[in-house]
Amino acid sequence: MTRTGRKKEKPPFEPGLIPVPGALLDWRDSQHFDRWQDRPCALCGQSTPMRSHSGEPVHKACAEDWITANPVEARRGRFASDAKPKSKGEGDDHA
Repeated sequence: MTRTGRKKEKPPFEPGLIPVPGALLDWRDSQHFDRWQDRPCALCGQSTPMRSHSGEPVHKACAEDWITANPVEARRGRFASDAKPKSKGEGDDHA
């Protein structure tokens, strides 16, 4: 909580690459898991604690199947892997 008594909101969840059809999503960030409430999956209707980058309740396997079945629409980024942080040495261009 902040000094004003309001709950501090997390910054937007930055998505990474959209996997090719048949590939697996890399969802390692804890923001994909809602430990407080299960909701119906947007694709299969079964209960899930999983969330997409936009907060949409969805099983990871359902999202992967959807990407495979809808490769053109998937390019719009409904489901994407987590953005990968730069590793040490990557992008270092100074001496």
